[in-house]
Amino acid sequence: MRQRMIDPVQDAESISPAAPPLPGRAVIQQRWRDAVFLHWRVDPASAAGWLPPGTRPDTTPDGASWVGLIPFRLERTAFPPLPVVPWLGTFLETNVRLYAVDDAGRRSVVFRSLDAEHLLPVLAARVGLGLPYRWARMRGERLGTTLRYASQRLEGATRPRTRIAVRSTEAAVEVDPLADFLTARWAMHVGRAGGTRYWRNEHEPWPLFRGELLDLEDELLAAAGFPGLANRAPDSILVSPGVTTRFAGPSGPAAR
Repeated sequence: MRQRMIDPVQDAESISPAAPPLPGRAVIQQRWRDAVFLHWRVDPASAAGWLPPGTRPDTTPDGASWVGLIPFRLERTAFPPLPVVPWLGTFLETNVRLYAVDDAGRRSVVFRSLDAEHLLPVLAARVGLGLPYRWARMRGERLGTTLRYASQRLEGATRPRTRIAVRSTEAAVEVDPLADFLTARWAMHVGRAGGTRYWRNEHEPWPLFRGELLDLEDELLAAAGFPGLANRAPDSILVSPGVTTRFAGPSGPAAR
């Protein structure tokens, strides 16, 4: 992927662990449980070419951009005012994500891939939302304070795998600007049909704990455009029991 030059965005919105209210009614609601956040610092230029039009890498004060590898259990999907979707609304997911900011200063996540174990939600999210979901065979379990996830993609030529095990420590994250930068994200930018859509979400502040990496064998990062990244230890490891999140409908570009 061709790299492009990075210019800093002025007046980006502030980062807060408390979500601002949704701009409209919630159209999707989900529970995200037993989340593991593994993150690596990268050069912003290596992330820029993977972002949708009108966005650029969001960076921490040290000038780094970040790549996240995040497995969790997605539960109790609903499309308000309809009730929770049975069975198909609960599945394991592992996503690879980047961090972006647009020309209006709106911060977001950008998903490079989202592997999930139920084919129908994968197809629905891919076609209906434009998200890069992929069908995968997945396993996940909690044993005391240890979370283990494993998956293999069931489509495409390479069918990358991942295996992750993290132990949650008793060290709760209280005040940590980096943790907020990586987890307090209240929107996603989604590239679609040559343009970019902006989806806002809200949930209670993440309850976060420090994590200890026990095992990592990963090919998803390389498949997402970051070869060799999984060969070094993550720069940040966080664990959360989860949150209930709500999404408003999408909007287009915002004027500054």
